Amino acid sequence: MELDRRLNAFRPDLAAEALKGQVEAARFVKGDPACVVTSVAALRPFPDLGRGIDTELLRGESVRVFDRANGFAWVQADEDGYVGYLPEEMIGPATEPTHRITALRTFIYPEAELRKPPLGLLSMGSLVTVIGDAETRGTRYFLLADGGAVIAAHCLPVGEAVTGDYVSVATKFIETPYLWGGRTGFGIDCSGLVQLALMMAGRKAPRDSDMQASFGTPIGRDELGRGDLVFWKGHVGIMEDEQTLLHANGHTMTVARENFEAAVKRIGWLYEQPTGYRRIL
Repeated sequence: MELDRRLNAFRPDLAAEALKGQVEAARFVKGDPACVVTSVAALRPFPDLGRGIDTELLRGESVRVFDRANGFAWVQADEDGYVGYLPEEMIGPATEPTHRITALRTFIYPEAELRKPPLGLLSMGSLVTVIGDAETRGTRYFLLADGGAVIAAHCLPVGEAVTGDYVSVATKFIETPYLWGGRTGFGIDCSGLVQLALMMAGRKAPRDSDMQASFGTPIGRDELGRGDLVFWKGHVGIMEDEQTLLHANGHTMTVARENFEAAVKRIGWLYEQPTGYRRIL
């Protein structure tokens, strides 16, 4: 069976060193460490900005770079192993982040002053390196190694979970726009919501819904409760409670709550009945 190209870096001319003996390639490389330096970096299956995206990487997330050519870098994300292409300008030298952004969205200011025009915007899950702090009119800021400042209350040290209840994280995304391949507080898809919410609760999860469909333990429909996942072909939702489904969806084009039975009926005409139910915690 051919390896999944989403999780394995291989081409006829080049492949990851770890795949020696599993694939044929003219050359195998270990790859070089790097990290994302833009607020969001879209990862594509081909080096072509006209192609749709597979997923997104957040600022500060680390990658391994296997190739650089024609303005694109071919990388594999360390967080979930996803492989793809992004503009080379979106990555820089590897860093050692100290904090993760916990607010759904937050600004980077040029200094510890909220009245200054922001330099940029960060999504929940982004990683930053803090080198100091400052206080202005009672608001505490963290000063960043690469310049700028963020609100200290919007950060937690790397390794600390926001909460053990990932569903409460997912609810923060209510009304966030739906974006195919999205994985941020600016736009997110169904499996991106599951993965990012779990990450903020200290749990790693696969990226795509077909990968998540074998994550955790199978349960019956009559067992569904808070935190359980419901799968359709190409879609996943989170049970907020026994009657309520929380999901990023193309119907409302947002992250929305929906009565579970009503959602099953509505979705059924296009995707048929749910294909499975999983308990992950």
